[in-house]
Amino acid sequence: MPQLHPILVNGQWVAPHSTKARTITNPSTLETLGAVADCDLHDVDHAVMAALNAQRAWWKVPGVEKARLLREVAARIREKGPELARLLARETGKPLIEGVDCIDWVAICFEYYAEIGRRSYGNSIPPGAAHQINFTIKEPFGVVAVIVPFNFPLLLTAWKVAPALAAGNTVVCKPPHQNPLSNLLMATCYDVLPPGVVNVVTGAGPTGEELVRHPKVDLIAFTGSVAAGRRVASMAAEQLKKLNLELGSVDPFIVCEDADLDVAVPGVAWARLLNAGQVCTSSKRIYVVQSIAGEFTRRMEQYVKSLVVGDPMNPETDIGPLISDEALATVEQQVAVSVQQGARVLLGGRRRKHNGLKGHFYEPTILTDVEHGTLPTREEIFGPVISITVARDSDHAIEMANDSQYGLGACIYTASLETAMKAMEFIKAGTFWINDPLTDNNAGPFGGMRLSGLGRELGEEGLDAFREPKHVHLDYVMERKDFWYPYRDRPIPGK
Repeated sequence: MPQLHPILVNGQWVAPHSTKARTITNPSTLETLGAVADCDLHDVDHAVMAALNAQRAWWKVPGVEKARLLREVAARIREKGPELARLLARETGKPLIEGVDCIDWVAICFEYYAEIGRRSYGNSIPPGAAHQINFTIKEPFGVVAVIVPFNFPLLLTAWKVAPALAAGNTVVCKPPHQNPLSNLLMATCYDVLPPGVVNVVTGAGPTGEELVRHPKVDLIAFTGSVAAGRRVASMAAEQLKKLNLELGSVDPFIVCEDADLDVAVPGVAWARLLNAGQVCTSSKRIYVVQSIAGEFTRRMEQYVKSLVVGDPMNPETDIGPLISDEALATVEQQVAVSVQQGARVLLGGRRRKHNGLKGHFYEPTILTDVEHGTLPTREEIFGPVISITVARDSDHAIEMANDSQYGLGACIYTASLETAMKAMEFIKAGTFWINDPLTDNNAGPFGGMRLSGLGRELGEEGLDAFREPKHVHLDYVMERKDFWYPYRDRPIPGK
């Protein structure tokens, strides 16, 4: 067993109190990468109290100085980018090029909130009477718990930490238990911040629960499954804690009869197979209009066959492994049920060994003849499985796309502005992509409708998720009001 990695508390790397160890392995090779502690209540309390003690002073740091420090964090992340990208690829299984892109997105997020936090302001309100002034200010909640999943451990951390800090909060982060090492490495970039502003503890579900339940944690920012989000919400409800939840989904992608298949085929494949299909916004339900369904499917089969599955560190690799054997078994079971419900495996559909690698590889899979209402259209398959359902026409596709309990994202390929706008208005989704799937914009809010979450990340909305408004009422003349007691001095109208 490797030596346990220290945790970050109050600006110091300290040995965890808990001696319960968790080994971190490479999902591609199954080699051991390191070990972390499953932190206990003592560790969590240490980190939360450090954040609490640092919060008021951090809140009062001038906006210009906060912006400078956030830009400095971004600069350090960029400087450490190659090392971060390599470790991220090794412990998540995502291809190295995706890791490189991810580090850039992380740095951009800190840079964005350095600027948006500096320019954000409250509102002046028209007064209700003479010599009164009314305005709002936006205050931080206090201590924020940041809990993120394995698929984008650094990016989803940045989406929470950067706006939380810009708003004046301090944070305690719990990286995913499957791959915390890249988050711990990124945490070395926080050393420009005052001690206690960012703290990092490690562990699995029980550690996260200690963090959620801690009485000094004011807000929980969580990304994960709907089931886990429900549990977090129920625990938070005991103390009426504030929540920001980004949860799972079964996002639709509509391909209309006027779509350019030279664009739509690789676009849909990337939107579904990115990160081996382990993306909350990946397009898990592909609705193709009947008139082009045959040609679309034929081209998709040929295109997916050309993709390279293998070692994430190989520059030729397009698709890496799933995160764990448990995840692999879940996808296998979901595909089996899909076939029982009438789907046909056109391509893939089984585990794959690649050049002697021992990891959790699953062949890129295409399911056809998928009926709307069966498992692939109702349940999130977190793996490289393209599910194709044929629609009579675009109206039928839009109707099926909106028939869901979820609402994180939705995509469409069409040359018709009318069709695109009709779909956009009809389908409930936090983000609606037209002809450009899964592209993020830091200035645009991200989050889900229906079961896919509460609150938003990114944009000004993402900053406001970590602040609460305070109304200030000022009367610059101190005088007795005529509507106070005693009421006998006030005549009642009409009597």
